[in-house]
Amino acid sequence: MSVVVSDTEINRAKEMIYELAGIYLSNDKDLAIKNRLNRLIKSCNIQNFDIFFSQLKNGKFKQEFINTFTNNKTDFFREDFHFVDMLDRILPHRLKKTEPLKVWCSAASMGEEPYSIAATLSYAKDIYGSNTPCSILATDIDTSVLETAKTGEYVVDTCITPLPEWLDLENSFEIIPKSERDVSIKIKSTLKNLITFKQLNLQLSTYPFGYNEFDIIFCRNQIIYFKIEDQEKVLKKIFSYLKVGGTLYLGHSESPLGIQNKVEKLGQNIFIKVMD
Repeated sequence: MSVVVSDTEINRAKEMIYELAGIYLSNDKDLAIKNRLNRLIKSCNIQNFDIFFSQLKNGKFKQEFINTFTNNKTDFFREDFHFVDMLDRILPHRLKKTEPLKVWCSAASMGEEPYSIAATLSYAKDIYGSNTPCSILATDIDTSVLETAKTGEYVVDTCITPLPEWLDLENSFEIIPKSERDVSIKIKSTLKNLITFKQLNLQLSTYPFGYNEFDIIFCRNQIIYFKIEDQEKVLKKIFSYLKVGGTLYLGHSESPLGIQNKVEKLGQNIFIKVMD
């Protein structure tokens, strides 16, 4: 007998993904939730939702459930003005220092954003002749996308996702045309070596790194998936790990919320931390 996804299961799924990951799903997402539950039935061989949700509360299928309900829309050099700002404003003087430069990408997804950051850093180090040690921490709650990210292999439609002309692409990527529009991109090891991919649930009370640890934080198109009151809590935690004078990049639909008095806005969702 096939398992039917009813309104009851949809509501229970909403409650559980909020409890486990802080992701808020509104009623207009019910059809999408139903479709994702149907996929989960097949992947986890669910025969009975009462038993499944009971097991879920005890930790079984937890990661599979979370992975099912995350959103992973991303592109190389998405909102590229942030990468240009990093290249033109931050890196010319920061790469003159010997102190290691640390970047945190808090929504790694399938890797396009952290590799875009790494490519920008690598290019800047070359043009400025810098030996400053650089590292990128790329985190996500979804373990499946992190595994994809680690492979560093992609097919990109360059009409939908044009690659930047200001970057020496061949220095960072092996690019092979597949059609008039599509190219195969393989990330070079020099870029991979800059990045550490780790799982992180932003709902944790604290994160496993030091306060004021990062020079740059990319937190883009991520906190919009939380309730407003939770967005502010998460953003304050993320912000606490940014150095004074460091830069926070937010997504186009996000705002600094409760940290407004601690930042100076420079441009399109570019914020400089001016106080703790």
